[in-house]
Amino acid sequence: MRKNIVAGNWKMHKTHSETISLIEEITLKKQNTSTEIIVAPTFVNLQTAVTITEGNTITVAAQNMHQAEGGAYTGEISASMLTDIGVNTVILGHSERRAYFHETDALLALKVDTALKHEMRVIFCFGEELKDRQIDNHFNVVEYQLRDALFHLEKKDWSNIILAYEPVWAIGTGETASPEQAQEMHAFIRSLVDKVFGNDVAENVSILYGGSVKPENAKEIFSKKDVDGGLIGGAALKADDFLAIVNSF
Repeated sequence: MRKNIVAGNWKMHKTHSETISLIEEITLKKQNTSTEIIVAPTFVNLQTAVTITEGNTITVAAQNMHQAEGGAYTGEISASMLTDIGVNTVILGHSERRAYFHETDALLALKVDTALKHEMRVIFCFGEELKDRQIDNHFNVVEYQLRDALFHLEKKDWSNIILAYEPVWAIGTGETASPEQAQEMHAFIRSLVDKVFGNDVAENVSILYGGSVKPENAKEIFSKKDVDGGLIGGAALKADDFLAIVNSF
């Protein structure tokens, strides 16, 4: 049975002391829940985050990683560097990485392979831009992104894959796909996985929605059959807002 998951992508926010304060506040205020809570601080604060979440059911994820095992890649972080400090979940393919750092589906396929080789869990992000939706090409874009980056995997690999659909036009814009639009796309995604990997994989993979999820709209979005949680940006930076989204389940 697939999990409900709420993951907070902190992006380039929160200093070391602010990271400690936010995680401690989330830990203090969170209720008992079957929903998995994930936080993704910046690289320099990951080890501290792992230390202070030890034993309290909050998972720490990295926001990115390099596809190589090591080498002359100034400023980059390898999978083994992450797992060595206790980070076993990584976000890959975020639209900002695609847009600002020109990450392609072919590159992301390599990153996914490396993460899985190190027994990491991958939150794989994908989604269409506004122009794609305006010309009714959004289903094709999503299908190509999934096929090119993930459909080479073996069936067993999907136990370590979480999908995160993020319509690019709804990230940080205040715009949000309607609950019906989110459900329509999530159902389409699940049907694609079903066709390639079978119903057991499709029914067990968690598909998150990412795109201006807030306490005010989370409950309605999460109520949809194929929406299993959210990848949260801005609202993840305030403990009360983040936990209100978690509690929307």
